[in-house]
Amino acid sequence: MASVGTVKFLLCFVLWLWNCNFLPPCQGKQEVYPFIKKASSFSSPSISTTSLNKAYDYIIVGGGTAGCPLAATLSQNFSVLLLERGGVPFTNPNVTFLENFHITLADTSSTSASQYFLSTDGVFNARGRVLGGGSAINAGFYTRASSRFINKVGWDTKLVNESYPWVEKQIVHRPKFSPFQRALRDSLIDTGVSPYNGFTYDHIYGTKVGGTIFDRFGRRHTTAELLASGNPDKLTVLVHATVQKIVFDTTGKRPKAIGVIFNDENGKQHEAMLGNDMQSEVILSSGAIGSPQMLLLSGIGPKDELQNLNISVVLNNPFVGKGMIDNPMNNIFVPSNRPVHQSLIQTVGITKKGVYIEASSGFSQSNSSIHCHHGIVSAEIGQLSTIPPKQRSIEAIQAYVKSKRDIPVEAFNGGFVLTKVGSAWSVGELKLNNTNVDDNPTITFNYFSHPYDLKRCVEGVRMAVKVVQSEHFTNYTLCKKESIEKILNISVKANVNFIPRHANDTTSLEQFCKDTVITIWHYHGGCHVGKVVDPDYKVLDVERLRVVDGSTFTESPGTNPQATVMMMGRYMGVKILRDRLGRLAGI
Repeated sequence: MASVGTVKFLLCFVLWLWNCNFLPPCQGKQEVYPFIKKASSFSSPSISTTSLNKAYDYIIVGGGTAGCPLAATLSQNFSVLLLERGGVPFTNPNVTFLENFHITLADTSSTSASQYFLSTDGVFNARGRVLGGGSAINAGFYTRASSRFINKVGWDTKLVNESYPWVEKQIVHRPKFSPFQRALRDSLIDTGVSPYNGFTYDHIYGTKVGGTIFDRFGRRHTTAELLASGNPDKLTVLVHATVQKIVFDTTGKRPKAIGVIFNDENGKQHEAMLGNDMQSEVILSSGAIGSPQMLLLSGIGPKDELQNLNISVVLNNPFVGKGMIDNPMNNIFVPSNRPVHQSLIQTVGITKKGVYIEASSGFSQSNSSIHCHHGIVSAEIGQLSTIPPKQRSIEAIQAYVKSKRDIPVEAFNGGFVLTKVGSAWSVGELKLNNTNVDDNPTITFNYFSHPYDLKRCVEGVRMAVKVVQSEHFTNYTLCKKESIEKILNISVKANVNFIPRHANDTTSLEQFCKDTVITIWHYHGGCHVGKVVDPDYKVLDVERLRVVDGSTFTESPGTNPQATVMMMGRYMGVKILRDRLGRLAGI
């Protein structure tokens, strides 16, 4: 009989073969996605020789959570060029497997699927840099928006209820429920987060188990897979295509988008053009960081900020990059005296106090994982948080990286109960640092600047501590019930950010919230409806340019936004086709 190790190796090998792309020996993915190509394959050799016979009906900038379903849908009737600055997720085991979830987030290299950034608030954050966008680097939780959110943004309920299932049938799964998540579920119910609503995608008050884009084998299914629903004869997807700016015709009364300039993986510049039809469009789907950044780089934004960087002003709009919001999150560490199975977000408590309670647990890493440079970021353990920010020298960081290799497995036992403020009221902004699209802009979220956010965080921390102290967790972890001060003390040490600690972190819940705030990557804003785009997401006072992604939101939908951003891509694709073709759209 084959050994367990042999069976595991064979399984990994089969999965690896199934995940191949671009490699001659592996044809599976090429057959499913023949339209995915490297940017250098683009047939227009230079800006000066680009001709209109290479024009497209739609050019979508950003192959992420919204961009992929949008491209797949529009390609049913029109030619679509989708430009993604990152690579493909299929051959990257750090992206593909749940057990390697932390590695991509910790990878600070320029080739990582995750682009690390640090907000001016001192909080580490990340943005997707891979086909599939945020769906390729997140914790996988899938849950719909509330009916209140759908009504607020003015979407057609019937089309919304058709668009969610289109996504769900292709890439969403029921989670393999873990003991840690079961303890969270039972603890939430005991602490009054009721009723228990079972497994559901819907946003309902109480405790529930939601969907996930990880299947029962722990394999991630990103929005890149939704491209398989596209029309291969009308869809072209270029990876490692970094758009530099949108090209405008400014000879008319209003600027008109006519194409984009992008660099391929070799640094060579190309120009992709729209056709002459006035209904053809450039659509930004680069996310809450990338879309406002691209508008600014292209000359749409606050006049003074653009002129300071010698960017030619196409349209003065003072609201581009404004209204940036990130939902603040705080962790309560749960130590365990027994081995803990790895789990990401599966259970959520949706409270009437405006906070959400979730959990993650355990740590693992596959033998096939790609080693990376973690720099000063650690998704496993917060050693660096014990070093004051001004003492985080190069030598201290190098010592940290070296010691991290020798961390005992026992350090990863346990998990975190997460408390997140929903519909945050604290508002920040995004500004360009320079004109290099590869560099992160300066981003400020102003966490807890609004007292209502701080009040809700305190409520959430109190609730999370009660959850950790419940008998369901103490029975599972084989740990005794600890005092709130000790629980907070452990949690302060386990959190990593660049915010200085205070002596009263464990006695003042307000100070604990401020000093240990981190992110769960639910940032949004920068291109708000009514200020940057209209209700159909067309950029105000500009022809043939839209924004379709979370940058248009004034709040994060549901407990976790990815389901609604995916749905939005499908929804807007169908709406655009129906508006343009009517019944002839056939969709």
